[in-house]
Amino acid sequence: MNILIVKLSSLGDVVHSMPAVQDMLAAVPGARVDWVVERGFAPLVQRCAGVRRVIPCELRKWRKSPFAHETRAAWRAFRADLKQEAYDAVIDLQGLTKSALVAHMARLAPGGKRYAMANRTEGSSYEAPTRWVADVAVPVQPQSHAVRRSRDLCAAALGYAVPAGTNYGLVTSAAPTNCIALIHGTSRDDKLWPEASWIQLGKRLLSHGYSLAFPHGNDEERERSERLAGALGPRAQAWPRLALDALTERLGGCAGAIGVDSGLSHIAVALDLPHVQIYNFDTAWRTGPPADAGRQRSVYAEPAPSVEAVWAAWKAVAGKA
Repeated sequence: MNILIVKLSSLGDVVHSMPAVQDMLAAVPGARVDWVVERGFAPLVQRCAGVRRVIPCELRKWRKSPFAHETRAAWRAFRADLKQEAYDAVIDLQGLTKSALVAHMARLAPGGKRYAMANRTEGSSYEAPTRWVADVAVPVQPQSHAVRRSRDLCAAALGYAVPAGTNYGLVTSAAPTNCIALIHGTSRDDKLWPEASWIQLGKRLLSHGYSLAFPHGNDEERERSERLAGALGPRAQAWPRLALDALTERLGGCAGAIGVDSGLSHIAVALDLPHVQIYNFDTAWRTGPPADAGRQRSVYAEPAPSVEAVWAAWKAVAGKA
C-alpha cells in the first residue's frame, strides 16, 4: 500500500507527525510511506524510520515571487516529483490551504482516496479547503494533543486502532556524552525563560558533574548562548550554528535536554532524551511531551516556571535515564 503524508511545516509539527508513520508501518502490512515537507525540514524527515521517499517543496519561498522564472521551473519540478508515484492513500495532516493544494496534486492509484481532518482542533490552525479536497473528512477530537491528532487521523483513514506507547522512529548514531543541552531559543519572545534562571539552573547542573551546551539558530540566539556560556565557565559552551541534520545528530549524543517550547525541544522528546520542557502558557497539553512519555515532562507557570520547579522535574526524569 502506497501512502503519502502531507505535513509541510513547521519543525515542531513535523516532529509531532512522526509517531503516526510508525503506527502505520506497524499496522498496515506492506505499507510504503512517502512524505511531502518543506525543504528545510527534509533532512529530519529522512531520519524518520520507515519513510521511503521524502519529497521536498519550498512553498514558503515560492509564494514570495510566484511568477519568477526560477519559481515556475521549481514548481514544475516539484509537480513531476510528486506525481512519480500513485498513492492508495493521501493523508493531509496539516489542515491548511497549502497542504490541500499539495494533496490535490498528488496522483491517486485506482481506488485511492484523499483523507483530511473534518474539523479544527483547539489551539491549531485549520482552513476549509483541506476538507473540500478530501474524499474522506475524518472527525477528530476538538481538544487533542498534536501527536494524538495525527495518529487518530491516520488510524481512522486506514482502519486500525492506535497502538499503546509513542514511537517517533527518530534515531542518531552519536556517541553518548554527559552534556546537557539547554535550549533557550524559540520563535516567540513570550516563550523565553529569563537568562538569570538559565544561569541558576546551569550552576546546579554543573555542580552535579554535567557539562552544558547552548544551541542556537540565529544571531540573537547565538549572542544569548555566548552570554550564558560565558557566565557559567569553561564547562559550558555555545555550539556553533549547525544545519538541522547535524544539530539533531549532536543533540542525540546528549545526556538530556532542558528547553523552552521550540522545535528543537520537540526533537529532544522524539529522541527519547531525558527532557524538561518549559512553558509560560498553559499549552503543554497539546504540544508538550505526551502523557505516556516516561522520560520527559513539561513544567508550566505564569509568568514563568521557577528554577526550583524545573530542577525538581529534571531530577525526576534524569532518574529514569
